[in-house]
Amino acid sequence: MNPLFSPFTLGSHPLDTMPSSPPALSALSGAQTSASASDAERTEQRLTELEIKSAFTEDLLDHLNATIVAQQRQIDLLLRELSDLRQQQTDSQPTAFRSLRDELPPHY
Repeated sequence: MNPLFSPFTLGSHPLDTMPSSPPALSALSGAQTSASASDAERTEQRLTELEIKSAFTEDLLDHLNATIVAQQRQIDLLLRELSDLRQQQTDSQPTAFRSLRDELPPHY
């Protein structure tokens, strides 16, 4: 799993385990500032990655919506054609009863 996309949980970050009192040595203070800057960079990177994912997801959603609209238009057209074909079939059928015995087979 990509660490940039893992949810942040309390206690899992190195800064969460640091003592609450400020360190006595200036070297430790510099390390903490460096860690804070690094943490800010990681947060900024995660935010950028999430914004990129959001943009791609929004584009995909727009594409899928356009596909659904096109398919619905095609379904509507096919339903109209089917209705027309059914109407033509009922219009072309003779009203009188025809017996199949009265018709000659094709080989005669």
